[in-house]
Amino acid sequence: MTQEKIEFQAEVAKVLDIVIHSLYSDKEIFLRELISNGADACEKLRYTGLTHPELVGKNGEFRLTITPDKKAGSLTITDNGIGMNHDDLVNHLGTIARSGSAEFFKSLSGDKQKDMALIGQFGVGFYASFMVADKVRVRTRKAGDEKGWVWESEGAGSYTIEEDKDAPNGTSVILYLKKDEKEFLDTFRLRHLIKQYSDFVPFPIYLTEDKKEEKINAGSALWTRPKSEITPAQYKDFYQSVSKAFDEPWETLHLHVEGVIDYTALMFIPTEPPHTLFQPDKPTNVSLYVNQVFISNDIPDIMPYWLRFMTGVIDTKDLPLNVSREMLQQTPVLTKIKQGLTKKILSALAKRAEKTEEYAHFWKGFGAVLKEGLYEPSENREEVAKLCRFYSTHDANLTTLDEYIGRMPKEQEKIYFITGNDLDILRHHPQLESFAARGVEVLLLTDPIDEFWTNTYPEYAGKRFCAIQHAGSELDKLKTKKPQGEMLAKDKLDKLIAKTKEVLDKQVQSVESGEQLVSSPMALTTGMGQMSLHMERLMRAHGQKTAFESTRILQINPRHPLIHKLADMEKPDDYIKLLFDQTLVAEGEPLPDAADFARRLTDLMLRG
Repeated sequence: MTQEKIEFQAEVAKVLDIVIHSLYSDKEIFLRELISNGADACEKLRYTGLTHPELVGKNGEFRLTITPDKKAGSLTITDNGIGMNHDDLVNHLGTIARSGSAEFFKSLSGDKQKDMALIGQFGVGFYASFMVADKVRVRTRKAGDEKGWVWESEGAGSYTIEEDKDAPNGTSVILYLKKDEKEFLDTFRLRHLIKQYSDFVPFPIYLTEDKKEEKINAGSALWTRPKSEITPAQYKDFYQSVSKAFDEPWETLHLHVEGVIDYTALMFIPTEPPHTLFQPDKPTNVSLYVNQVFISNDIPDIMPYWLRFMTGVIDTKDLPLNVSREMLQQTPVLTKIKQGLTKKILSALAKRAEKTEEYAHFWKGFGAVLKEGLYEPSENREEVAKLCRFYSTHDANLTTLDEYIGRMPKEQEKIYFITGNDLDILRHHPQLESFAARGVEVLLLTDPIDEFWTNTYPEYAGKRFCAIQHAGSELDKLKTKKPQGEMLAKDKLDKLIAKTKEVLDKQVQSVESGEQLVSSPMALTTGMGQMSLHMERLMRAHGQKTAFESTRILQINPRHPLIHKLADMEKPDDYIKLLFDQTLVAEGEPLPDAADFARRLTDLMLRG
């Protein structure tokens, strides 16, 4: 039979150019594609052989063989699977051409990102070969057929098909490598790539060197085996392999889900947090497989960002093995897997949370990350909130929101909190005095994320979150004890407030009576709707010094004896400045002029 030449359409050349030059981030992906295709061919023949055993014949074990030939500059990937006939070659290796309907080509926009996502739907992984090869030859014989065929193309405008009487059963893909791609003839490099991308392909992969064969892949995915057959030591070894860590898994989740979406997951929660946990560009440590073929370990949206401490593998049959694996961010299948797996993880955490000491260890390492789940709007917010633990003014132990609510006075309608950098400083914060005097518990929040989720997650179990500086007169409604002491006369208080504003000038926006204060003479706060002082410090730490500056309010305690004495002084200026500096220290703020503070303190001690 003479050689048959088939021309690509003009539009197809455009598509092929994108595939070859722009589609993949790493050229080495071509090997994964061809091994995946070979494994699929073996799987098809194995399945067909169940009803037509004569097609398998004396095929022996299903296998793939990788053969580099440095002399010829070629790399051959061979499988003994189902093989192809003439029409299969046109339909399968000519996927791009066959998919060239008018509707498809109308969809091509010229935007490479959009076009790549569209092209991925048409399964063109085979054409990744042309990223590294000048010419590709395919020799194949379909199971049960007498005729074999050879397909050949240089990835340009056409391909040829002709009869090949000597073609073996199965398929051999021969890549004639480009001059600058000879690294793929190195057996060490090939061994590494096979282990990285195809270690769990269910058929043995042999690498041939000097006519000797070496089996490279494990050929059996741990996550596909029944849990009853896997020992804790095997789980530990696998965890350390995928996480590159040396600790033991704190929790292991091995599950298989069947339904609308079918997937298997083997996931781990580490015992110790990785050093990259809070790096903004931290890569995910969850690998995606399709039918035990590695797809990627860098899919940002495969898990919620607030579960980025999870590590492990997800394997599904409900995704195609094609180029769209590089653009999986919005795939509905992954979205459903993400939703289902997130609920499983939260359920496992809830069970472990029943053991207080064990969970406290987890919370110490990963609590600040898990709390980010309160910030992101999702259906899991309440479950995340139940898992959160907080320090409070009740005692030195961590508490849950349910426990906090259970201790609230009947008249209390809100969950009160205060934010800051340091737990010890917060416990002695002046703003807490009125709450302590009334026996009202306050949550002490010291993680940066606390400034954000408390603004976006308004309430829990019907109780709204409220920063203590915004409590206002609500405390007076509680049937609890109130601050004691003689109030400074209104005229004296007004005069002292005016004097204090004059002395401090632009350091505060306003000065007001702080009747809720108990033992502190002064305290700093911010107005309703303004960011907290802690948030302001966070902004300054990130170089945003003025754009986010809040409106500071200085409160004066009209019951404090020192305030009474200040009101009777003719020149209280130095005392006012000193008290203000002490207020800054109590708030955790830096002193504007530490040397001046030391001088004033020394002078006042000498006068005393």
